[in-house]
Amino acid sequence: MAILSLRGASKSFGALKVTDDVSFDLAPGEALGIIGPNGAGKSTLFNLITGNLRPDAGRVFLDGRDVTTETPMQRCASGIGRSFQIPQPFDHLSVYENLLVAARFGGGLSASAAPDACMDILRRTGLAQVADRKAGGLPLLSRKRLELARAMATQPRVILLDEIAGGLTDGECGELVATIRAIHAEGTAIIWIEHVLHALTAVVSRLMVLNFGKMLMIGAPDAVMAAPQVREIYLGIEA
Repeated sequence: MAILSLRGASKSFGALKVTDDVSFDLAPGEALGIIGPNGAGKSTLFNLITGNLRPDAGRVFLDGRDVTTETPMQRCASGIGRSFQIPQPFDHLSVYENLLVAARFGGGLSASAAPDACMDILRRTGLAQVADRKAGGLPLLSRKRLELARAMATQPRVILLDEIAGGLTDGECGELVATIRAIHAEGTAIIWIEHVLHALTAVVSRLMVLNFGKMLMIGAPDAVMAAPQVREIYLGIEA
């Protein structure tokens, strides 16, 4: 059974249809990449999955259970974690305290279990040395790592990553990709929106292309990137 499924998901804002009849399945432990030009509806699709937006049509399923009407908090408690394109930590709290909030209120961990879980995540995401620093003073790579760590602290089975590699140097991107690959290897399913293609294809086993809200195609990354319509629409290369 798929861990996450969308069936005919559609969303419009006035006359603009930003998600148009999108359907796909995500297998347990799978890593799926999503690409498309700006305005293709990628972030809106994430908002439909997390419950931040309600679809005008279609359904969202988690483990075969219809969660379309559930709130973002309910979906988080059920195992959907998320990072945001622009990091949104609690700037006045320390890195560790940011994780503790996510673990207690997102992951539902007890007061006795949350501290050890947070320290483990800090080590796995390379943040242990800055655990006591205020989140607002972190450099970009550490802020990106904190976004990932906060999502992990909610105890997710599916993590949604929204352009987490954006703005990083090649070296920083490589470090972050190594961390994401390690998390994926532990069995966490991932859906990753990204414009940094070499980062994305280093992790994902399938690639979805969105254009004007529609799913153009989905398949193996090499086959998708070689498709003439993808090269034309996404890369600007005439087919």
